[in-house]
Amino acid sequence: MVVKDHNAQKALDLFLKIGLDERTAKNTVANNKVTANLTSVIHEAGVDEGCERAIGNLLYTVATKFPANALVHRPVLLVYVVSSKIKTPVQLDAALSFLDRVGPEKFQSNEFEEACGVGIEVSHEEIVAAVSKVLEVNKATLVELRYRVNVGDLFGQVRKMLPWADPKTVKQVMDGKLYEILGERTAADDEKPARKKKEKPVKVEDKVTVVETPSVQPSEEDLNPFTIFPPPEENLKVHTEIFFSDRPVLRVCNTKEILKKHLKATGGRVFTRFPPEPNGYLHIGHAKAMFVDFGLAKDRNGCCYLRYDDTNPEAEKKEYIDHIEEIVRWMGWSPFKITYTSDYFQDLHDLAVELIRRGHAYVDHQTAEEIKEFREKKTNSPWRDRPIDESLKLFDEMRRGMIEEGKATLRMKQDMQSDNFNMYDLIAYRIKFTPHPHAGDKWCIYPSYDYAHCIVDSLENITHSLCTLEFETRRASYYWLLEALGLYKPYVWEYSRLNVTNTVMSKRKLNRLVTEKWVDGWDDPRLMTLAGLRRRGVSATSINAFIRGIGITRSDNSLIRLDRLEYHVREELNKTAPRTMVVLHPIKIVITNLESNTSMDLEAKRWPDTQTDDSSAFYKVPFTNVVYIESSDFRAKDSKDYYGLAPGKTVLLRYAFPIKCTDVIYGEDKDTILELRAEYDPSKKSKPKGVIHWVAQPSPGVDPLKVEVRLFDKLFQSENPAELDDWLGDLNPRSKEVVPEAFAVPSLRDAVVGDKFQFERLGYFVVDSDSSSDKLVFNRTVTLRDSYAKAGNK
Repeated sequence: MVVKDHNAQKALDLFLKIGLDERTAKNTVANNKVTANLTSVIHEAGVDEGCERAIGNLLYTVATKFPANALVHRPVLLVYVVSSKIKTPVQLDAALSFLDRVGPEKFQSNEFEEACGVGIEVSHEEIVAAVSKVLEVNKATLVELRYRVNVGDLFGQVRKMLPWADPKTVKQVMDGKLYEILGERTAADDEKPARKKKEKPVKVEDKVTVVETPSVQPSEEDLNPFTIFPPPEENLKVHTEIFFSDRPVLRVCNTKEILKKHLKATGGRVFTRFPPEPNGYLHIGHAKAMFVDFGLAKDRNGCCYLRYDDTNPEAEKKEYIDHIEEIVRWMGWSPFKITYTSDYFQDLHDLAVELIRRGHAYVDHQTAEEIKEFREKKTNSPWRDRPIDESLKLFDEMRRGMIEEGKATLRMKQDMQSDNFNMYDLIAYRIKFTPHPHAGDKWCIYPSYDYAHCIVDSLENITHSLCTLEFETRRASYYWLLEALGLYKPYVWEYSRLNVTNTVMSKRKLNRLVTEKWVDGWDDPRLMTLAGLRRRGVSATSINAFIRGIGITRSDNSLIRLDRLEYHVREELNKTAPRTMVVLHPIKIVITNLESNTSMDLEAKRWPDTQTDDSSAFYKVPFTNVVYIESSDFRAKDSKDYYGLAPGKTVLLRYAFPIKCTDVIYGEDKDTILELRAEYDPSKKSKPKGVIHWVAQPSPGVDPLKVEVRLFDKLFQSENPAELDDWLGDLNPRSKEVVPEAFAVPSLRDAVVGDKFQFERLGYFVVDSDSSSDKLVFNRTVTLRDSYAKAGNK
């Protein structure tokens, strides 16, 4: 990760001073919101010159988890942390829970200290006694399960008895006592309990059975999309017949010796990999690939690699490598290991030499155009049958940089007469005098995807090699190469790629949009890149819910409507985004029957189902004699189907009073409205039909809080712009509208980057990273309208 500027370097130095490890510190600097919070916490705590690592880690937790409704108490908590009165994560979690309950209200210090164990010292003898008691109570289970027992559950029982005990000491004592009772760990302790075999569904042929629809249908989230994949034992068959396009690809054979070696490496677990190319930012299609690869491994208690498919150094950047790991973790996935295809460059080279020796590869001197022409005519290269020794010598010269770029390639000797175009002697290696972002300048020959991908799958003992349907025809080549080298063959399965309406997913097209500045970078909120969706305020959980709802199929002929994604986004934000009021296009109203120096603090609801005794669920809004409403909420001429304000008409200001428009003040052109005059009903006896939102002047002559609001719409006008020749001509000219000075309620002043809100009647919004201390910037995530739900979730 690269620290981009001086301020970021200062922040990094500060975070390292308090003892954060370098990786955590750099990841923090990459997150503007956490950086701002942690910097403030360090200044408030007075540890700018550094502190013990244990204290620094607690400060980091305060910065990332402190409840927003209790910020007034943060300095008090920091005194306890710096003085080591609160010194363990358990104590700090209890303190944060206490403050979350209290909110901004005052509290007694003795109640706070009691809630988080200040001053309580748990002795080693007390921990030993508690652990011994828990193990005695669970002795029967221990004897039966031995080291397969759920130690976390035992740990939890001890914690209930001694909530303020040091977790590390508890673990040390627990491990020691378990050893005393059970002795050395045996091979049997590491064996997984046998699973019950699932009954196979009855196969029904040539019959149509009408199944009565149950009264309650399972929701999308209740269905397990991974049942479509075979269990890992499918890989253990010595002979498997693989089909695609209604015909067999080839007969796949894994020998008993190969399977034995494979099982020793995997222990019978599922192994998958997510293999992105680091040549751009990940988009929502990659989110589906992550869901499939990481999700299957998680569902089957297996492992998933994050593997960078970095075989093309000309298109790859360190920026993309760093972005991919960050976004994978943001999406909620934890790689088993992070690997690179370039980690295996030496193995791949050695296997290429072996492939030549076995007579399955040759050095070719055809140009790219000649290769294309010969493949179209199913004609062998004139160098296809050159002697093996000659190809070995030339390949070594390629490796040593003795042959110019474009003058030679290593090609696999496959089947030029096959019906499958991907068996026409694919290129295995090409010459590129380009340094590699991960491997450096060691190599000047680089393997192709078709050569490297299957081999690295095999070397990493992948059980399920999962990819999208456009790779289906490459399955024959995949297995041909592994067979030619005598390597283990994974189970290959293709699924439909994710296509969403009104956008493009091709990296080439996305790259053009970014480099030609049609959009404002890879994280432009209008793009379906995951960075863009995150900046727009879309969460990883809503993206994963959307993908889970779509399911995993082999049907590759449909576009998923954008509003289906928006449905899942709204479902989450409706539960997590507090309500507030912002006026985008303000029109001024002077309330004539309220004194100009009068200001009332009214309560507005953050949540629609707020209980009256929950003070944290309300926020204060000032009500004065000057308020602002949306210009669209006023009409000079009223109509029956209009519920806004009009001359002589009354509406209700939400959370406030009814007002009646008494006069309209026009400019010199007799058309421009300068302000409205109105009277309010303090008794609230009038019952108007219309309810509108508003923002008031906080005090006489002072404008409300000004914020910038960015309204986003679909990037393209057509549902499938990718199929258009002039796809750039289909860009929506109204995809981004900037409102430079909207008016907001005062409580929004404390919002920080990443905070999400529902602007009442306008939609869901998130604080953008372009925000500064002078002005907040909000991005609209989605509107309140939900066409997907209204359409019956079709």
